[in-house]
Amino acid sequence: MSEFQPVHEGLGEAATVAAVAAREKMWREAKVASRLWKKDPTIWPGAPAAEVPDRCGWLGLPREMPGQLPDLAEFVREVKEAGVRTVVLLGMGGSSLAPHVLRSVFGSAPGHPELRVLDSTHPMAVRSVLSAAEVPHAFFLVSSKSGTTLEPNSFFRYFWHRLEEEHVPPARRFAAITDPGTPLERLARERGFLRTFPATSTVGGRYSALTHFGLVPAALLGVDVGRLLERAAAMAAASGPSVDPPENPGVHLGAVLGELAVRGRNKLTFFASGRLRPFPIWVEQLVAESTGKHGTGIVPIVDEPLVEVSSYGKDRLFVVLEDVQKEEPALRSQVDALVRGGHPVVQYAVEDLYDLGAEMLRWEIAVALSGAVLGIDPFDQPDVESAKEMARKAMAAPQGRRGPEPLPALSVRDPGPLGSAFQRWAQAVPAGGYVALQAFVDPDEKMERALTALRADLLHGLKVATMSGFGPRFLHSTGQLHKGGPANGGFLQIIDEPGHDVAVPGDSLTFDGILRAQALGDAQVLVGRGRPVLRVDLNDQGAAGIERLREIVVQAFGERP
Repeated sequence: MSEFQPVHEGLGEAATVAAVAAREKMWREAKVASRLWKKDPTIWPGAPAAEVPDRCGWLGLPREMPGQLPDLAEFVREVKEAGVRTVVLLGMGGSSLAPHVLRSVFGSAPGHPELRVLDSTHPMAVRSVLSAAEVPHAFFLVSSKSGTTLEPNSFFRYFWHRLEEEHVPPARRFAAITDPGTPLERLARERGFLRTFPATSTVGGRYSALTHFGLVPAALLGVDVGRLLERAAAMAAASGPSVDPPENPGVHLGAVLGELAVRGRNKLTFFASGRLRPFPIWVEQLVAESTGKHGTGIVPIVDEPLVEVSSYGKDRLFVVLEDVQKEEPALRSQVDALVRGGHPVVQYAVEDLYDLGAEMLRWEIAVALSGAVLGIDPFDQPDVESAKEMARKAMAAPQGRRGPEPLPALSVRDPGPLGSAFQRWAQAVPAGGYVALQAFVDPDEKMERALTALRADLLHGLKVATMSGFGPRFLHSTGQLHKGGPANGGFLQIIDEPGHDVAVPGDSLTFDGILRAQALGDAQVLVGRGRPVLRVDLNDQGAAGIERLREIVVQAFGERP
């Protein structure tokens, strides 16, 4: 038996277990595992055959990337010798989530710089990522696969200008990670960046954790990148072309995810303990953007607060990632209660943090193959561009001539109108659906805690699964699912007034202007597709505004959990 088998797997009803077994039998007879490693496009009839081989480069990364280790080590030496204390990664979505997880899990090794990830255009987040005293000792990674992404390009302009203001020659304090031939690669060459790392062009952003997008930040943290890749290679061998589906960790999980989703268990709910707690946020994008399209999809539920098992509907599949060195009694009790209640639960135990390399490849294989069950192309994102286009239109409107804003947000200072609107919105959320909090606010810890508490209120009151994401990051992650996936989501969009805006140097845009345009553009697309949307303005209240909103929610439902 593979070392990567779950320590517990209970899939609930006998019919569900039989469906998974039937899927694995069909895949065995069709030699799907072998065809996967050959990048056979006929696995996914919904995908353009000519494009699939160009989207599956991630399968070869555990074998190919070790050749980059000497170059990564040399780069780390250069950065450390320059006296760098803080590295700031300027990215979004696929280019920022893996670094965020690796930093949160491993931290910085002694003698290595701190890593901060900037993936918010909120003015407070941009201003606060570095103090004036830290700027002269900072290094910046501009990370963008296309090289045209608005947010990292705007971050680049801001921090290049800040270095100039501090009389620090900026060129040698920047490196780029991007596909070959992009505008960012040209910019890096023209400006004289210290390094440009060519990303693997046959790997999409959400599958890029084991490319330069994840490994360059990991190396700067002092993570043993070679060991991370070794564990990914072990998963590749365990999930190899000749391994029978029931014993094949990646293929088996793909059958479980797909078959339970088509049978209504499409709310994939993650619980993670100890040092593994940040990992599901990376899986969230992989699942949502790969499967959420053409009216179907798997809805990933991450960081949802623990509630009574009776509050969960029959639309859930629970996956537990347990850090065996950090036992958490509350989570153990919750899992035991789920098992007793007959809910489908798959549990993995992780002893070595470097097994994250293996888990990344497991989930990439599983999610890709779940797309075959759902009948979709797991490598495209057909609905992402729609919100970007609406945001571009909003940003292009001349200042002072925009007129009344469509879909105006209701203020938490006016509880009467907001309460009435909330009740109408809550009634429009379909039974068996989900609620997504879309928070275009400063993503600090206080706000995170407030949003988690609000999720508990909504879960208690509506009895539906809850998601939460900070904008604009979620637009590059779960946004595809929101617009293209199952049409049973309800969307609570939260904006605020940051006080002091920040201009983007060399442009007419400001960061608050960008953020507001992105929020409005996304709301317009959702409304256009018939999704219930409620926009709430916290004004300048911050987390206290969320508490006001919670009072309205509690009043609507009659009690607090």
